[in-house]
Amino acid sequence: MSDLLLKPSAREGRIHHVTPGSAGWTYVGFDLHGLRPGEGIEGETGDREVCLVLVTGRARILAGRRDFGVIGERMTPFSGKPWSVYVPAGHPWRVEAETGVELAVCSAPGGGTFEPRLIGPDAVGAETRGTGTNTRHVANILPESAPAHSLLVVEVVTPGGHWSSYPPHKHDRDALPHESLLEEVYYHRIEPPQGYALQRIYTDDRSLDEALVLTDGSVSLVPRGYHPVGAAHGYDLYYLNVMAGPKRTWRFHNDPDHEWLTLKAR
Repeated sequence: MSDLLLKPSAREGRIHHVTPGSAGWTYVGFDLHGLRPGEGIEGETGDREVCLVLVTGRARILAGRRDFGVIGERMTPFSGKPWSVYVPAGHPWRVEAETGVELAVCSAPGGGTFEPRLIGPDAVGAETRGTGTNTRHVANILPESAPAHSLLVVEVVTPGGHWSSYPPHKHDRDALPHESLLEEVYYHRIEPPQGYALQRIYTDDRSLDEALVLTDGSVSLVPRGYHPVGAAHGYDLYYLNVMAGPKRTWRFHNDPDHEWLTLKAR
């Protein structure tokens, strides 16, 4: 199996654990936890900032000296916008599950100049991108317009038979204003769960060129290169994106071979 594809290690407890060291990069960390009702988990941000995303379920979340109470309302990531909490560096956090919970802990280097804050559905910008079978639905949890040091977090739902992160684009060069360097994690859910999706990760010189079969609960790592995703007909694809790099901005470069698709869509 490719080093860029991670299958879930369990159904409960710590399901995924990605660190800069394990991924072979510098910035992005990602953990996924499955909690039973009544279970709790806690952590310390240290020198990193964290975005706690309730992929599913309801939970009480505490961060620093703030108690945000019980938040969350969706039982599937395909039904509505998420609830999240931003936790800056140097703060403890705790999550106490009221229902079964799928908790994503997204992290990147950060400072302590911001305060913990709730990111409710009303604060999550929604947009539809693309046309035809390139249509997908985006929820901006922690965009570059929101206060943070290096972390960017977004959800995308791609209908069955559609493509996403397409036309193929990349963001692996620190070459602003044309392109930014951002590492990226994709966490995938599929509805119905027996389905699958495909992702190709490749560079211009094809020194990296891999095709991944994405199943429900899998994670893909994008250290560099183009990374389009296609959802199989009949199976909707959800993914949570976590990105970070030396500058907190998303500027991408399309594969020149497929740039004509953007001109056709205008």
